[in-house]
Amino acid sequence: MQATRERILKVLKERGQATVKELSGTLDLTTVTIRHHLDTLRREKLVAAPTVRHRKAPGRPQHVYALTEEASDFFPKGYEPLIDLILKEVHARLAEDEVKKMMRGIGRRIASEAVVPSNAPFEERVAIAADFMDERGYMAHWEKPQNGDYAIHIANCPYQGVVQEHREICRIDKTLLRELLGPALADISRISESSRRCTYMIRQAPH
Repeated sequence: MQATRERILKVLKERGQATVKELSGTLDLTTVTIRHHLDTLRREKLVAAPTVRHRKAPGRPQHVYALTEEASDFFPKGYEPLIDLILKEVHARLAEDEVKKMMRGIGRRIASEAVVPSNAPFEERVAIAADFMDERGYMAHWEKPQNGDYAIHIANCPYQGVVQEHREICRIDKTLLRELLGPALADISRISESSRRCTYMIRQAPH
């Protein structure tokens, strides 16, 4: 796929939706160029027809673009059929508690591959954790909301094709982040529960 169209798809995946002007500003391209690529992506059924976003302030309504369901196939999902078969076999052989322990063990193994200095400032550790997941196809980024907690947002679930049937997979990511950032972590939204993205809130432990 043409590189600019790949970038447009990635922005829409991360944000959920965007206007031509927003895409133009983010990608540093003219609105004419953005419209041309959006038309191509619509013909390929990767971008849906624009919908109207009404402004809170006076002004003309804005047209926003979003991905179609077919576009999810464009992003990495891992070896979905194999994962599904393996997990079915695991459930056939192990009790539910053992399956949960197994998922936590996988999360710890993945976390062991990350290099997060224990003496680094907490915010730096959050950034490293988000980058670590982003490199593995999660399309992750972090932010610090006004309440002082930190949030890590995941726009792409690499296991999306199997996680609907195997919700225990979510324990892998939760364990991974707890290993890297500490136990004070809560999942606020999940792609497996029809949310647009997974969001984890992390609170820094008091000194």
